Amino acid sequence: MRIALLEPLGVPAETIEELAVPIRERGHEFVYFDTKTADASELARRSEGADIVMIANNPYPASAVESDAALKMIAVAFTGIDHVALDACKAKGVSVCNCAGYSDVSVAELTIGLTIDVLRKVAEGDAAARTGRTSQGLVGREICGRTVGIVGTGHIGTQAGRLFAAFGAHVLGYARHENPEATAAGIEYVDSLDALLKDSDIVSMHLPNNASTRKMFTAEKFAEMPEGSVFINCARGAIVDNDALADALNSGHLAGAGVDVFDMEPPLPEDYKLIHAKNVVLTPHVGFLTEEAMQRRAAIEFQNVYAWLDGKPKNVCEL
Repeated sequence: MRIALLEPLGVPAETIEELAVPIRERGHEFVYFDTKTADASELARRSEGADIVMIANNPYPASAVESDAALKMIAVAFTGIDHVALDACKAKGVSVCNCAGYSDVSVAELTIGLTIDVLRKVAEGDAAARTGRTSQGLVGREICGRTVGIVGTGHIGTQAGRLFAAFGAHVLGYARHENPEATAAGIEYVDSLDALLKDSDIVSMHLPNNASTRKMFTAEKFAEMPEGSVFINCARGAIVDNDALADALNSGHLAGAGVDVFDMEPPLPEDYKLIHAKNVVLTPHVGFLTEEAMQRRAAIEFQNVYAWLDGKPKNVCEL
């Protein structure tokens, strides 16, 4: 079989070569492209003849899926797979495997970091210190003693809830299915999203992007949150109406927000409404991006390939 890694995985080339040894030892061909590309024709060229294509978070279009007659499996070095042409994969019978779990800690920690930044006005304090100002106007708030609502209690949501609880917060959770690990972490489930929004000082999103979650957070949902509450999104940008979030911030209904994900990948256009909103801290989709997470991701990505080659596929996503 031919296995093609179409883009870098954020680890040294030496690590890629080490991880590829078991593939070659099984008698398969492995090729590695060490540059990213969004060009559909170039992706198709790199994929040509590959039985297994390995990608990260770069879009993989239907034209690339359809042009590779040999394609049987796409290994995605990412948790979300909505950047892959899933309809084309399903129509062609191509399996898609993801790297669930590699960024649980990194995303959960950024969730806490953004929350602290918003509550303690860290970015504003940095600007004040650099421009000769004082602490005037920088009175913050604490996580301890507040109620945090976790929307989506999978691995990342549960880890975030565990960290919030360690700060002394009362943690609520809402999900379609209760997770025993979340309960063990101290997350108290509520019956509805509306109940969670009504009772939470801080709402943190941890849902995937799919047909049932897309744009689920609208102006109406923000209106249900208490005045002066805080919204954090380190999940998927498409689940939130970010224009509505900007409006809720600018009106003063929400006291602040921390956002790492958007309905497009950065760079954001200059007229993107959320950029100009009040009291918002933005990061350019870096939740997954730590040295430790990159090492875990690369290992899981190759383990998924080994498993497939051995006829025991794992981390197979439902299409």
